[in-house]
Amino acid sequence: MNAGHATVAAAFGDMAARMGDAPFQYVPSGTAAAYGIPAGPISWRQAARETGLIRDAFAAAGYGPGHRIGLMLENRPSFFFYWLALNGLGCAVVPLSADLRPAELDYLVTHSEIVLAVTTEAHRDRPCAAVIEAGGTPPPAPRPATDTRPDRTRECALLYTSGTTGRPKGCVLSNDYFLRAGEWYAAIGGLCDLHAGARLITPLPLTHMNAMAYSSMAMILTGGCIVQLDRFHPRTWWDTVRESEATIVHYLGVMPSMLLGAPPEPSDRDHRVRFGFGAGVDRRHHATFETRFGFPLLEAWAMTETGAGAVVIANREPRHIGTNCFGRPEPAVETRILPEDGELLVRAAGPDPCAGFFTEYLKDPDATSTAWAGGWFHTGDIVRVGDDGEMYFVDRKKNVIRRSGENISAVEVESILRRHPAVAEAAVAAVPDELREEEVFACVVLRAPAADPAATAADIVRSALEDLSYFKVPGWVCFVESLPLTASQKVARGDLKTMASRLVTSPDCIDTRGLKRR
Repeated sequence: MNAGHATVAAAFGDMAARMGDAPFQYVPSGTAAAYGIPAGPISWRQAARETGLIRDAFAAAGYGPGHRIGLMLENRPSFFFYWLALNGLGCAVVPLSADLRPAELDYLVTHSEIVLAVTTEAHRDRPCAAVIEAGGTPPPAPRPATDTRPDRTRECALLYTSGTTGRPKGCVLSNDYFLRAGEWYAAIGGLCDLHAGARLITPLPLTHMNAMAYSSMAMILTGGCIVQLDRFHPRTWWDTVRESEATIVHYLGVMPSMLLGAPPEPSDRDHRVRFGFGAGVDRRHHATFETRFGFPLLEAWAMTETGAGAVVIANREPRHIGTNCFGRPEPAVETRILPEDGELLVRAAGPDPCAGFFTEYLKDPDATSTAWAGGWFHTGDIVRVGDDGEMYFVDRKKNVIRRSGENISAVEVESILRRHPAVAEAAVAAVPDELREEEVFACVVLRAPAADPAATAADIVRSALEDLSYFKVPGWVCFVESLPLTASQKVARGDLKTMASRLVTSPDCIDTRGLKRR
């Protein structure tokens, strides 16, 4: 590993020259079938060749620093080729989820000011006016390149994350952010040992930092192999793990729960996995999973904003399994717990407290300043610290619901629900879900009593699906006479959460989870 690289593309190019015909990616048969592409290994040499062809085409068309390119390529191998090619030219990429509804997509495209989007035939008419299919010839750049920042600090990607104020925030992430993520992973050690010939399997989306920053960069900087799945398939998971000869698993809390739901098999330990890296495993299932499948699940904490500037992982014993423990901060991370509410504040140790963190929230300097109030990044997560210095996740302070790894803004969902003509007022909160960590629960005040409450609830959710990704809409709806309010007539979030936990088991609560499909 060479820590002196200035860009992600340079790190990849250096490793590709050394690794040659060794596998850079492995495409399992299930993912190949889902995308209609060949299964099997893609060598570092082949990946470098594909990347070079794309880079040459975009360079000839005038693309360079200051241009943002949208990538709606899902978890396909071509995502990596375009990202690396464009990064080598100084362009930034904006990963776009294919699950976005038109209104959500229009906002991201407009807010990010992408000059072009690369997608597949299935999504050809979605992102914006300037679109090419993967493999197509890019049109001339609409304006000259303008970004003159040094390569290491230049924008590499713009990732959107849900916040507390409705619209997703665009996190500007530099080359330094990505390189530090890979460097941290490669050096953290303990049970999280990136051995020679590592093969890392992940079903997590490349629109999120876990897959794009941590797993991808770890393999790029160490010469490992990325096994990027189209998505999580619990029924074929272990077959895919064995087929790909994966040695590292990336997971979210929903995955261990679903895998434990299958009957035990003699082949449960017939794999090469050394450890799992993730977050949110149900404390009731943590020890059971490790005993049955024979490898540790290493719980970690980080945010898109914190990157490797403040990441914590339970990679050494004792891990306090089944307690929501996510480890002890390394010396490179400074932490502070606010005494009034237990909120975790973090920053990088040393002269630059922002080292390794996101650069800023795009076009939102006030939100950036608020997040960094007092020289500390305010995480919005409530944690406690044990006598031995280990940290334990307690709750989220922010109005964010965490469902199957997706952060959902309560305010964004509420604004869409209020558009329905039958809705006078609405507020949403998180309720526990055994498989998905949390589910979206909506308390709705109607303008007039519903003759058929179940039909009305379904109509409200179907209407919301026109503007929101499927995972954001309510999985439970309960019609109430009023919402809990503060003295200033704002929703009392604590009271709402208590109310939701009580109502979700009542006979008046309507289950709309069946409407939440991709």
